[in-house]
Amino acid sequence: MILEQSEHVIQEVKKAFMGKDDIIRRVLATIYAGGHILLEDSPGVGKTTLALAFSRVLGLDYKRIQFTTDTLPSDITGFTMYNRQNEQFEYHEGAAMCNLLLADEINRTSPKTQSALLEAMEERRVTVDGVTRPLPTPFICIPKETNSAISAKTIHISALNSILSFNAKNVAIAAAKPSTVHTINRGVIALPRGLTLLLMTFFVIFTFIICTS
Repeated sequence: MILEQSEHVIQEVKKAFMGKDDIIRRVLATIYAGGHILLEDSPGVGKTTLALAFSRVLGLDYKRIQFTTDTLPSDITGFTMYNRQNEQFEYHEGAAMCNLLLADEINRTSPKTQSALLEAMEERRVTVDGVTRPLPTPFICIPKETNSAISAKTIHISALNSILSFNAKNVAIAAAKPSTVHTINRGVIALPRGLTLLLMTFFVIFTFIICTS
């Protein structure tokens, strides 16, 4: 049952991202395990398409944040703002309040902003003004590090490389010829969210049994 559903997910993702079956399987296994995936490659090889395809097939709430040098931690965690009508502070959600977060060009932002993302990845929660809020379940983060010599002056050394926050790291999308990666606009069949959570649970149990046997 699990293998059949997993193969169905892979086939649907391949409709939008073709030519790299091994990468699709590795990303799916990491999602089932509740981990995170670091994608490192050149621009324009389909990293965003891969993440978006998985979110649609698995029925996950998807958000994308483009990191720049002026991206703030509050863009990830959210912030509180005073409402003059009810005279109260209201919390406004950040990009991390989703099931699958695509963090684009993480190495372009400051270490302080990277630390805010790391807290969300490791703790599955964010803290704003002393109040801790849990993130939705599941929460999977797919940071992307773009290797581009054009804007090398704006690249920071990513703190993500110095910790063990990822189950799958250094996934090269275009390791072979660039022409082997194709992106097409086709519809994909989304699985119910409840079924996605059930598949994740069974996969983790199955992996635990194999490792302990």
